[in-house]
Amino acid sequence: MSTILRTKGLFLAAALSLFALPALARTLVEPPFFADKVAKNELPPLAERLPQNSIVVNPPGGDYGGDVVTLVPRARDIRYISTYAYTRLVGYDRQLDLQPDLLERLENEDDRVFTFTLRAGHRWSDGSPFTAEDFRYYWEDVAQNRELSPAGPPEFMMVDGKLPRFEVLDERTVRYTWDKPNPRFLPQLAGPLDPGIYRASAYLKRFHAKYADQAALDEEARKQKLKSWAALHNRLDDMKEQTNPDLPTLQPWRITNTAPASRFVFERNPYYHRIDDEGRQLPYLDRIIMDVSAPGLFAAKANAGEVDLLFRGLSMTDVPILKEGEKAKGYKTLLWPYARGTELALYPNLNTTDPVWRKLNRDVRYRRALSLGIDRRTLNNALLFGLGVEGNNTVVAESPLFSPELRTLNATYDPAEASRLLDEIGLTERNGAGIRLLPDGRELEIIVETDGESSLVVDGLTLIAEFWREIGVKLFIKPQDRTVLRNRSYAGLTVMVASAGFDNAIPTAIMPPTEYAPMRQDNYAWPKWGQYVETKGKNGDPVDIPEAERLLQLYETWMNTGNRTVQREVWTEMLRNHAENQWVIGTVAGALQPIVLRNGLHGLPDKALYSWEPTAMIGIYRPDELYWNKAAGKEARR
Repeated sequence: MSTILRTKGLFLAAALSLFALPALARTLVEPPFFADKVAKNELPPLAERLPQNSIVVNPPGGDYGGDVVTLVPRARDIRYISTYAYTRLVGYDRQLDLQPDLLERLENEDDRVFTFTLRAGHRWSDGSPFTAEDFRYYWEDVAQNRELSPAGPPEFMMVDGKLPRFEVLDERTVRYTWDKPNPRFLPQLAGPLDPGIYRASAYLKRFHAKYADQAALDEEARKQKLKSWAALHNRLDDMKEQTNPDLPTLQPWRITNTAPASRFVFERNPYYHRIDDEGRQLPYLDRIIMDVSAPGLFAAKANAGEVDLLFRGLSMTDVPILKEGEKAKGYKTLLWPYARGTELALYPNLNTTDPVWRKLNRDVRYRRALSLGIDRRTLNNALLFGLGVEGNNTVVAESPLFSPELRTLNATYDPAEASRLLDEIGLTERNGAGIRLLPDGRELEIIVETDGESSLVVDGLTLIAEFWREIGVKLFIKPQDRTVLRNRSYAGLTVMVASAGFDNAIPTAIMPPTEYAPMRQDNYAWPKWGQYVETKGKNGDPVDIPEAERLLQLYETWMNTGNRTVQREVWTEMLRNHAENQWVIGTVAGALQPIVLRNGLHGLPDKALYSWEPTAMIGIYRPDELYWNKAAGKEARR
């Protein structure tokens, strides 16, 4: 059950099942990692570092101590700890209910008025207070300062082009008020990329022209080969990238070194706001160590026992080599279903500039024919060892919005019906090789472009080429650089693109259905429609297919209501619309994400869903609760 209760249009934070009870009076246990600093009066004792109303994890996990070694493919990828450490103002629990986290309390009046109350005594990692001033500083001095934020405040904080009214009610309380509902607000705050609507103001004011000498700041910027004080401020204001060890954080671990380096070390935050029921401050682990390694070596290094925890950078094709090293190197490989709409999706470009292909891609009979011409059972066996789920690009069974019939609607293997539909369209002429001819005499050869980064996608396309040949359709695979592919798509030069399906395939009704409406140019099915919406009509093309226009109308309905029943009805119709129209042709879902976990490291479930959104990879499963057992002492000494 959600721990945010609805009463007369108001959501009130209640006792948390995940975070149990407030700290109240309990014996606190100082982390040994900080004992020496506390003894030397370089750091206050734990009782003075915690908020008065800390989050309490119950039941408790394990003992303090130890490091965890993981891998990143390049130095800049240390930023992903911001995603999976998953400390948010409000975040999802394992049931995908929203819960206060950094906030002590949240009041939500009909998705229009949001009142945030902070925890008394909560501090940043440098000991400075975390207060309403940090929200005011971001809103007035960063988001609305054109030198720091040329594009202005983030789009999700605008409703009908209007910003909210922001108020500081007291030192611990802020309020955002919109005239109309903004149901995206809380899900955005809980997303895999923290939008950071607060800043460490006590630190950053030293680099802001409003609070410090601008000439001195500009001079310092020039020394660092930057154009102005604003560029200096933006470089140091780095909540996501993790390149500034001096920037205070609220996350469980803080970065201690900078690039260039082959190893990055994150150490525990002495002021972190969570404790367990036995008075131990989280995280249990002292350090997260990230070693830079070539991505092609990830599985081999895991097989050799060189990591304690690894997930990002591994795929299902790595499972055999990972399983091979488990016994000898003392680790296990968890296999979590990846909650994507489909692992291999085909995106007919409805906005392609070629008029013949454009007309064909827009014919729902053609899209259905291509879908019915795919033998998903063979794909499943070849790509996912027969463990996948065959069918459309849609939500997975674990989503409360799941409908079984939508997985298979127009998505079974029926080459006879596929051929009949193609004949009905008028594609009856064939060449000597049996390939159908387009109205202008060209072969019906679909050039399917892909970024080539996934062997599963390329292997799958090779099989689909064989299936489609049976119905008189030729497929040519064109791998290329991802940036080149996206630019070609945005320009309308692609005919069809192969990529993964929906990122968020476990949505709940409170999550915005942005990915399911033609609103973003990065959707390969309708890039120019997305451009038109994103640029408010300055670029791109307006949506001109009624069924797609309906998706936009439904999204607007979702955006303009705080009624959860209406939001669920919107989701239901949008999902059916996708299955009926085959805007994106799905194949097989349910790939397994390998997670390497050294023996003795505890805290992750044996089975759970993995995704970018909404699980933030492993974020909602609380990595700050990972711990070494006593038998793993040698691992904990890394």
